[in-house]
Amino acid sequence: MTTRVPDGTPDQAVADVRAREAAHSSELAAQGHLLRLWRPPLRAGEWRSLGLFAAADDARLEEVLASMPLRVWRTDDVEPLFAHQNDPGLPARAGAGEFLTAFTTVVPEGTPAATVEDTEAREAARARELAAQGHLLRLWRLAGEGRSLGLWRAQDATEMRAILKSLPLDAWMTVQTTPLTPHPSDPGLAVS
Repeated sequence: MTTRVPDGTPDQAVADVRAREAAHSSELAAQGHLLRLWRPPLRAGEWRSLGLFAAADDARLEEVLASMPLRVWRTDDVEPLFAHQNDPGLPARAGAGEFLTAFTTVVPEGTPAATVEDTEAREAARARELAAQGHLLRLWRLAGEGRSLGLWRAQDATEMRAILKSLPLDAWMTVQTTPLTPHPSDPGLAVS
């Protein structure tokens, strides 16, 4: 979600819309539509958020997003999420920093099927280990071949890189890692 406030907008108008956005975010969380909100690294003057929403279908999601007061100044890029076989489904909790990873896995051409199966089995076992250690919170499949999204916890970027390097599929993956900071309207902050 990227927000661009038009030049010349009075500060009080911005404050009013932000206050209504925070209140409405709480309502959406109570309704089960808004699950989490984060802030990725930002440049000066930039307003961006990453959100995890639940809705019955695309039309209902659009209704939810359109109901948010900041939508008058905001554009949303939506990426549908699908169940992943290695998703531990762990809740948010206080502690280390959160990281979002976007994986693209490409198995090298000519790799024997037995090697692929063995590597995928080791990946599933490692995902269970990392979930048990509290590092892997969620994992989703994205549209397109070999694409996944992960939500992780680590003390810092160095530990996050080490965790990713420990994955059996690492040699076949391209990973984009985004450090996340708390968003003031994140319903996950209330979870302990």
